[in-house]
Amino acid sequence: MVKLEYLLEEDFDKIIKWNEDTSPEYLMQWAGPTYKHPITKDQIAENFKNISDKEESQVFIYKIIYTESNEIIGTIQLIKTDNANKIGRIVRFLIGEESIRGKGIGTAAIDEILNIGFNTFLLEEITLGVFDFNHGAIRCYEKVGFKKTKFTENARVVGNKYWNLYEMSIKKNEWLKMKK
Repeated sequence: MVKLEYLLEEDFDKIIKWNEDTSPEYLMQWAGPTYKHPITKDQIAENFKNISDKEESQVFIYKIIYTESNEIIGTIQLIKTDNANKIGRIVRFLIGEESIRGKGIGTAAIDEILNIGFNTFLLEEITLGVFDFNHGAIRCYEKVGFKKTKFTENARVVGNKYWNLYEMSIKKNEWLKMKK
């Protein structure tokens, strides 16, 4: 259904296109405070420079490719946050092609990034943060085995509103049990 490949500079235009005619709130929802609205190539390039040496990097930025059409449909990042305890974090996850949302693509992409994290990078736990109103994303994460571990009220001020955040986590052994 999907495969993940390293994002290339030539892919930046897709990310910009997916965010045209969107709000600062939309950008904050999927990218957090890393990018400012409107998103630009320079902002993506600044984030991208963290991975110039893939072997030594702690940040891995992927494009999500829909295998039926070989089209780039989204982006996702995995960060090694704690090497000693083998913990990583999923960040900046977006299914950019709206026509494909709601068809299990997000779940497949998350499962694929977990496969990379657990089997390639040998992580033992992977975490993520999701705003409490993003019910579709929460369902997607729970389908692959993530569990809510923490709730932070007023975690982020966006415009004149406070957004609450769930921390979610999955351990390698839990994910492997679900794969059986």
